Amino acid sequence: MPASGVSAAALAARLSALGLLTRVEVHPRHTSVEAEVPEELSAESWREVLDVVAGADRFGLLATSLNGRTLWAVVRKAVPTTGDVGGPGNQR
Repeated sequence: MPASGVSAAALAARLSALGLLTRVEVHPRHTSVEAEVPEELSAESWREVLDVVAGADRFGLLATSLNGRTLWAVVRKAVPTTGDVGGPGNQR
């Protein structure tokens, strides 16, 4: 598993340990983790959740009246150091 997948899996495991239901999805440039956040999450639990997602490259919260609250985090895959980096016009 690529490093981003390992980091995302660790993120998901930590969020699951806090009682959140998580999903991990692998994309071409990143691995994402999503977790449903219950309405009754305590302030202390929020602090722990934010501590976990602080290790991601990006994170946020999507809140809607229809679907509740979904926390998301993204771990980018490593950029290749050689080869076709950035397309034909940007080769080394």
